[in-house]
Amino acid sequence: MKTTLRLLQFLKPFTGWVALSIFLSTATIASGIGLLGTSAYLISRAALQPSIAVLQVAIVGVRFFGISRGVFRYLERLTSHSVNFRLLTGLRVWLYRTIEPLAPAKLQDFSSGDLLNRILTDVDTLENFYVRVVAPYAAAGLTIIGMGWFLGRFDPKLGLILASGLILSGTGIPLGAYALGRSPGKTAVALKARLSAALIESIQGIGDLTAFNRAGEAAVRLNGLGSRLAQAQRRMVWGSAWINAGNGLLANLTMVLVLWLAIPLVANGQLEGFLLPVMVMLVLASFEAVTPLAVAAQYHSASLESGARLFELEQISPALPEPIAPLIIVPPPLHLELRDVSLSYNQSTDDALTDISLRLDPGKKLAVVGPSSAGKTSLIHVLLRLWDFGRGKILLNDTDIRLFRPADFRAQFSVISQTAYIFNATLRQNLRLASAGAGDDELHKVLLQAGLAEWTAALPDGLDTWVGEHGLRMSGGERQRLAVARALLHDTPLVILDEPTANLDAITEAVLIQQLQSALATKSVLWITHRLVGLEWMDEILVLDGGQIVERGKASDLIKTGGLYARLHEIQQRAIPATFSSPTSL
Repeated sequence: MKTTLRLLQFLKPFTGWVALSIFLSTATIASGIGLLGTSAYLISRAALQPSIAVLQVAIVGVRFFGISRGVFRYLERLTSHSVNFRLLTGLRVWLYRTIEPLAPAKLQDFSSGDLLNRILTDVDTLENFYVRVVAPYAAAGLTIIGMGWFLGRFDPKLGLILASGLILSGTGIPLGAYALGRSPGKTAVALKARLSAALIESIQGIGDLTAFNRAGEAAVRLNGLGSRLAQAQRRMVWGSAWINAGNGLLANLTMVLVLWLAIPLVANGQLEGFLLPVMVMLVLASFEAVTPLAVAAQYHSASLESGARLFELEQISPALPEPIAPLIIVPPPLHLELRDVSLSYNQSTDDALTDISLRLDPGKKLAVVGPSSAGKTSLIHVLLRLWDFGRGKILLNDTDIRLFRPADFRAQFSVISQTAYIFNATLRQNLRLASAGAGDDELHKVLLQAGLAEWTAALPDGLDTWVGEHGLRMSGGERQRLAVARALLHDTPLVILDEPTANLDAITEAVLIQQLQSALATKSVLWITHRLVGLEWMDEILVLDGGQIVERGKASDLIKTGGLYARLHEIQQRAIPATFSSPTSL
């Protein structure tokens, strides 16, 4: 019930449309009942050979109900699906607003396949909630009241019998359907989620599965999940078949009971004989209103399961609470300072960062280096407010950053990472992700700064060139340069370089570093890297190891001290030719 009420809350903004849709649905059912009733009246009354004038109203009624039924059905579908699409839009917007504050700290326990299944499959399942659950119940309720009252005018017992039959068919059969469909429906939703997650993981890892000769095992696993899903869906179909049979049985039983009560009324002269077939057709036609309720119960079960999975995300508290009275960040210049900052991803694990202190003044170039697992990525997570830090303080212009909205603070940074996401869109659209209103002149300017001007000019479609999913139509160096151009277009006072030259060859790396040095000359730069290449332009270098700063200073001074930086530099020099050790050598 709690999940149902929660889902109904999403319909509040569309109350008028919902009421109109329910009215049209009821009018459609009433037109169907009226069509059969007037048809039966016309045939049975005509058998008595009355004057044509007596039949005139019935003739017009048949035409009216025949036409109106189609018109009302069309309008009902139009409005109900309009409500449905609005509901889905509201659900998707709500879901994004729910997930966005949780990422990535509170979503690390969910697999990508599971999250995608909730976003796509569970939301799509809820498209049945209004059209096939809410609207049919509302229309059926109004029909039961209306037809019970109408037949009750001839005899209260007739109205009571019809209403009882409709209620029994509308509640008893759906309860049976719910009982039959609950287990397979719940199983089907769970299996669909598992199958979706397994399919996504298998497709993403198809290269490795093929290389290690495990593609067959993955296929067997997918086939097994698919077979179990099909079995659960067959159980739901079998339940539907029994439900339809039960509805037909109840409709005919109610018709017999109405006849049993109405025949004595005809014999006693209380009821005209030609009305007997009319009542039969009215009873049978009335069951059109309750027949969908059995299927609605099954959809209700699936909707509750999907809704519960979505609302489960709502119960997770945000990783970063919003300040009650957030401060406004003043325009640049900005001074960023970390004072004894520590971070732990889990209370049961050791700190990923311990007592980190640094200061990034306007225009300063600061590098953070260290071996793998030293804490470099954790530092980025803290600075971008993706994870909340524990001890210590982070100050922006001497103000605690927890007094700013995380999104406002994050907006002061541009990030150039080794895994920058390139969307399956045009070059222009990928660039405008950083600035939606940027003109072509601005785009060409940042492409020139990033070293992509000649490459873009050589493209047949220029800025309108489609780059493919993940930028597959671009080389690794071109993708990195596109990420640089996007960051430059964002034009923020603080820039984080997260391994921007990873996976590039030595020549491309050296050229890109030189271009970054020129393009970011006036920016405050924090360069996170494990490669000690091109660091001569850094004002200060911090050496991380085990989540702590173990050394700091200029590159030349750190080499002389003989510490961790010097050892890392020596190892790297053995692996990289001196020709490519810095951009100035090219």
